[in-house]
Amino acid sequence: MTWTIALGCASVFAADYPSTTKLPASTASVAKGQKSTNADNTDINERDKGGATKTPQDQTNQAPDRKLLAAIRRAVVGDKSLSTKAHNIKIMVQGGGVTMRGPVNSADEKAKIEALAKGVHGVTKVDNQLDIKTQ
Repeated sequence: MTWTIALGCASVFAADYPSTTKLPASTASVAKGQKSTNADNTDINERDKGGATKTPQDQTNQAPDRKLLAAIRRAVVGDKSLSTKAHNIKIMVQGGGVTMRGPVNSADEKAKIEALAKGVHGVTKVDNQLDIKTQ
C-alpha cells in the first residue's frame, strides 16, 4: 500500500521513505519554540500571541460579524492589484469593528486594504495594524 501525504504543492510517497529515513527538510515540521527560517510571519506571530492583541481566535461567531468578515475578505481577495501577502492578511471583526494584521508589500497596499474594509456596509471602525514588508 502506498500512502500519499499532500504538502502544499508537492506530494511525498511514504513508500519512497522507509521508517528509518528522514523526510526531506522541506517536509519536516518546526519543533515548538524554534523559529523556522522560511516562515514569513514568524516575528509577527510571536508578537501577536500575547493576550493584548486581537488574533483570529478572537473572532466572534455572531452572524453579522461573520457576514462582515466574508464581505471584507471578498473585497480584498477580489482586488487583483493586491499582492498575495495582502490577500492573506488576518481580518478580525467584533461588533462591526475590524482589526487587520499581517504583512503587505507597500504603504499603498495598506491604504487600499483599509479603504476596501471601510467601504463595506456595516463596518463601524477599522484598526489597520498591517505591516509593510518589502521583501
